[in-house]
Amino acid sequence: MTSPTTETKLQRNDRKGTAAFAQVSLTRLYLLRLGYLVMAAGIAVTKWPLIINHDRPWPLMEGVETCMLVALSLLSFLGLRYPIKMLPILLFEIGWKFIWVAVVVLPLWISGELDQATAEIFYSCLVVLIVFAVVPWRYVVTQYVRKHGDPWRPDATRTRQ
Repeated sequence: MTSPTTETKLQRNDRKGTAAFAQVSLTRLYLLRLGYLVMAAGIAVTKWPLIINHDRPWPLMEGVETCMLVALSLLSFLGLRYPIKMLPILLFEIGWKFIWVAVVVLPLWISGELDQATAEIFYSCLVVLIVFAVVPWRYVVTQYVRKHGDPWRPDATRTRQ
């Protein structure tokens, strides 16, 4: 049994997310923040002006893409404060760019049909390598692959609260 003082400290530590700090070093947290900053600032510089200064209706997909990326940058700024909790944002960024390169860029490049516009987008997407480098992959595997997920149905042995 834990003493009231120890119990209070444990609750305080859990509230602050100290369990995550035990698994991810402070240096890695700062590197994660760098990844969020690169994403947030890069998108803010390129996409926010389009939202603020647009004066005509957008084509459907251009509007969807711009709004989605602005929302992603806002969440990335939140990642500066909560680098572990917002980790899925970085995984999303890595994931969609990897899939896009695999199914769009690579086939065009192999067939010799890679056009200048696609190549330019590909080169701008290479910034994701910074994000890839700062992700604490051991933590990702532990938390998202090996760890049991949340329950799908009520457990008969679990007491109701």
